[in-house]
Amino acid sequence: MEQTDLKNLEAKIYVAGHKGMVGSAIERALTNQGYTNIIKRTSKQLDLTDKLEVDHFFATEKPDYVFLAAAKVGGILANNTYPADFLFQNINIQNNVIHASLVNKVKKLLFLGSSCIYPKHAPQPIKEEYLLTGALEATNDAYAIAKICGIKMCQAYAKQYGVNFINAMPTNLYGKNDNYHPEHSHVLPALIRKIHEAKDTGAAEVTVWGTGTPKREFLYADDLAEACIHLMKVYNSSDIVNIGTGEDLTIKELATSISKALEYEGNLVFDVSKPDGTPRKLLDVSKIKNTGWEPKVGLDEGVHLAYQDYLQQINYSKMAVGNKALCVS
Repeated sequence: MEQTDLKNLEAKIYVAGHKGMVGSAIERALTNQGYTNIIKRTSKQLDLTDKLEVDHFFATEKPDYVFLAAAKVGGILANNTYPADFLFQNINIQNNVIHASLVNKVKKLLFLGSSCIYPKHAPQPIKEEYLLTGALEATNDAYAIAKICGIKMCQAYAKQYGVNFINAMPTNLYGKNDNYHPEHSHVLPALIRKIHEAKDTGAAEVTVWGTGTPKREFLYADDLAEACIHLMKVYNSSDIVNIGTGEDLTIKELATSISKALEYEGNLVFDVSKPDGTPRKLLDVSKIKNTGWEPKVGLDEGVHLAYQDYLQQINYSKMAVGNKALCVS
């Protein structure tokens, strides 16, 4: 396999999914590190599920490096409600971008998996070799199968063609440009929205899905971005690499922490009729730490930054509605 890295600040870098939380964090980190030739396309400009569009884009732009951060993502409810969409769209995106990268001789590609694709009852902390050693979590198995296909595709292409396509496995993420949709978001942003709205309306309690006992690990998206760029510089194997903090907490502890950060004094009520998901999901991050990377943003600081982002998002939405009403009148 060709040993390639990201030393040239003028290298042509394509960030797939740059409008999303992870992709935008990667773009910011690249810019902050001095990279000057970052290629971006919105989903309206380039439909990554369309092979012809993707092939034309790669043949025209000829990127040197690719960060594949584009994906259809969502929380338990979204995954459980739209499994066909998660399976079909993610497999198409992956197939198109990975194969076009091969055809157009991309020097190096990083594919992002997710810790939720490990077996539901994997031993803790989860080592990279535990992938495909047990049954998946039923509420997101379609998304998991799609992501596993992407990992295996990178590994197969590396084996057959000798390309440098690497796989990163991040833990639960949050941060700037996160999705705070009441039904389709992940647990941390969903709790930020719920608790903010409860405080805003003076509600006496907030209902949290499940028992509150499952344990989760959370990584700030900008830390993930730094880790991805680090791996593009130093790592040259298709074997997966976990990215996380190596620490976790219960959902109840998380909700309590967010309540404190938002200065909400109401009660937390746990709806045990709703699914918990995987009981625990803590990554063994010794592999990436041995390469010299460490996360920088702690949970308290990260929640504060995420909350500020949420406030900006809802203020922008209110302004957009106001401007629209003004134009109509």
